[in-house]
Amino acid sequence: DYKGQKLAEQIFQGIIVVSAVIGFIYGFITEQFGWTVYIVMAGFALSCLLTLPPWPMYRRNPLKWLPVQESGTEDKKAADRKPKRHTKS
Repeated sequence: DYKGQKLAEQIFQGIIVVSAVIGFIYGFITEQFGWTVYIVMAGFALSCLLTLPPWPMYRRNPLKWLPVQESGTEDKKAADRKPKRHTKS
């Protein structure tokens, strides 16, 4: 559903931004760029774990689909159509 997709996107972006800020600050204090990368990668892994599987919290508002039509009605519609005639140019 669309609300679940929006929630997943917000969670994903929030975790990425928070981990980037924490990683930058920690890497700046320790003067190690590697720690910044590790923290951002850990945030990415956590956000993937929370947003990629179809958790029930993302499926609370299912979409209403149209009912299935019978195949007989499609045959009638196809038979009612007139064949197109191609003109020579």
